[in-house]
Amino acid sequence: MTREASPHGKIERGANVARGEEYVAEASPHLRSTRHPVPILTYHSIARSAQPRFAKFVTSPEVFAEHIAYLHDQGYTPITVSQFVHARSGGWANLPPRPVLLTVDDGYADFYSNALPILARHGFVATLYVVTGYIGGTSSWLQREGEANRPMLTWDELHEISEYGIECGAHTHTHPSLDTLTMEAARNEIFRSKSLLEDHLGRQVLSFAYPYGHYTKPVRAMVQHAGYSSACAVRYTSSSLTDDAYALARYIIAANTEVSALARLLDGRQPPGLAQAMHVRTSVWQYTRSGAVHVQRIIRKAEQRFATSS
Repeated sequence: MTREASPHGKIERGANVARGEEYVAEASPHLRSTRHPVPILTYHSIARSAQPRFAKFVTSPEVFAEHIAYLHDQGYTPITVSQFVHARSGGWANLPPRPVLLTVDDGYADFYSNALPILARHGFVATLYVVTGYIGGTSSWLQREGEANRPMLTWDELHEISEYGIECGAHTHTHPSLDTLTMEAARNEIFRSKSLLEDHLGRQVLSFAYPYGHYTKPVRAMVQHAGYSSACAVRYTSSSLTDDAYALARYIIAANTEVSALARLLDGRQPPGLAQAMHVRTSVWQYTRSGAVHVQRIIRKAEQRFATSS
């Protein structure tokens, strides 16, 4: 390993089998409703410090530990994204009591040092979405946030994480907004990240997460064509058995989320209109951004025509 030996020694495999294998649940008739929500929680960095512009995405290990302990004490059963998608075909009969999905985006080194020991303490699994182009380096895409030097996981650490039972999914190669790229560039991001993870970890990579939650219909189709069986977006609401497997809804867990707020979210008692408000804000931002991208493409084409005629 490139860093010092594991801070938590030998970690036993998670209690819930990952890697997209079927979860065999015990009977739980009181939860067999297709209307019952399935929360997918999203974290990013698990650390104690951050630059102001990135701070909302950094959850302290102490707060993260409180969240995981609450889930454990309340009888929630964490499963991976691929387990969830695989089990949906059989309805609630294939899901455990009180299912919850824990996802962690980007692949920062603090997942290995801070998050994994907490998950292992309770025998929990999760799905880790990795930006493959920065493995073994730093988060260079966060230059504007002042976080370009945040350490990323190494391949050795990812291998140990995967062996524990954490599902490792793809989060593109360089973390761009896929809806702003040409189809050729988007294809490279989607296919390359999958190929690298599979080559290094020696197992199939089935799940994908759109950077910033942004995608288009062609991008969604490309993710499916690449061989993924699921993809996560961001819609600030719980998922369900009827969700599009390539646009799974997730909650972003803010840095200052207290256990009481987490409990309300898990129970579906989020502030009235939050999901709708966030959806409108995202839609407006995507429309504005797509317009700017369209203008940029027109300018590039004009420049190319000018260069050709010169």
